Amino acid sequence: MSLQSRHLMTLFINLHPPFELGPTPAGGRRIFPVSGGHFRGERLKGEVSPLIGSDLLLARADGTFQQDVRLLLVADDGGLILMTYRGVRRSSPSVDERLAKGEAVDPSEYYLRSTPYFETAAPQHAWLNEIVAVQQGGRRPDGVEYDVFEIL
Repeated sequence: MSLQSRHLMTLFINLHPPFELGPTPAGGRRIFPVSGGHFRGERLKGEVSPLIGSDLLLARADGTFQQDVRLLLVADDGGLILMTYRGVRRSSPSVDERLAKGEAVDPSEYYLRSTPYFETAAPQHAWLNEIVAVQQGGRRPDGVEYDVFEIL
C-alpha cells in the first residue's frame, strides 16, 4: 500500500532573528519568533499571525535540528486555526553554516520535513481537526517556506 496525498497549501513564515539560549540539558536551543507570513491553497488561504508563533529549535547531539512550532493561522474568512508541528532538519555542516549565515540554500541540499496538526473551532474549517498532514520545506533568508500535504 502506498500513501496518497493532495496539496493543502503553501505556507510562508517570516521570522525575527533568533534568541540563542545556548547549550541546555536538552541540547542547543534557539527560539525563532514568528513575524507573520501567509498561506495559500485551493481550500485554505490567509495570513500567519505576527503576534502568536515561535519555533523552539533544538540542535541535537546527532547534528540534526528538531522543530517544535506553534502558529496561529488567520483564514481569509476570519477563522482562527492553531497549527502545531514537529519536524527534523538534517544537513551537512557546510549547509548548516550557510543557513546560519542567512544564505539562500536550495532545499534539495538538505532534509526539512515535519508533521503539522490543526486545531480550530471555526465550523467552516472543522475538517482540519480530522486530517493528518506532512510538509516539506526550505529555509529562506527571511523565514521558511513549506508545501503542506493532506494524507488521504
